[in-house]
Amino acid sequence: MTITRHPDDSTLLSYAAGSLPGALAVVVAAHVAVCPRCRDEVAMMEFMGGAMLAGLPGVALRRHAPERPEIERHRPAAPATPGSAEVPAPLAHLVGTDLDALRWRWIARGLWVRRIRIAGDARLHLFKGAPGASVPDHGHEGSELTMVLRGTITDHSGRYGPGDVCDLDDEVEHKPVAGADGCICVVAQERPVRWRNHVARLMRPWHGM
Repeated sequence: MTITRHPDDSTLLSYAAGSLPGALAVVVAAHVAVCPRCRDEVAMMEFMGGAMLAGLPGVALRRHAPERPEIERHRPAAPATPGSAEVPAPLAHLVGTDLDALRWRWIARGLWVRRIRIAGDARLHLFKGAPGASVPDHGHEGSELTMVLRGTITDHSGRYGPGDVCDLDDEVEHKPVAGADGCICVVAQERPVRWRNHVARLMRPWHGM
């Protein structure tokens, strides 16, 4: 697996600090599990954060048990389920390791989705596209992270293969297109998609995006 596209540094920093919403943290954790470069960056960020905390003056401990720190509440727990060649362990414990065994919901010509239940307001789902299928033009009300698990996708920013992450904010609009072999991706959205296509907006209760 050759990975050429990674989450933004700000996204990795939020992940290392435990402040990334749960759905987005799953995608970053899946990428970090297969990307040595980002794994090293996260480890360095955690080390630097720990060093900064160590330099702060101490405070009296509360008598009652403290709340779980942010890094524990928002980052996925260490998964017991091992991953596979296509599904990294942080995602495998939510959907399993066999993408061909999953049941999908048809949402449009050549497009299918599988929602993944997860705590928090951000949304997490798997997305499957037939060869050449395209998602209508859309923007985002918040951050969106897409990691390719199988096949390829392309948009105005280039081509994404297995392990690559497309990290978008609310200023970007795009129209992803599945490659010649189709695609399966895991997608996390901080808020609902901003569809330009009227039909796509009307179908929101069906496709859930």
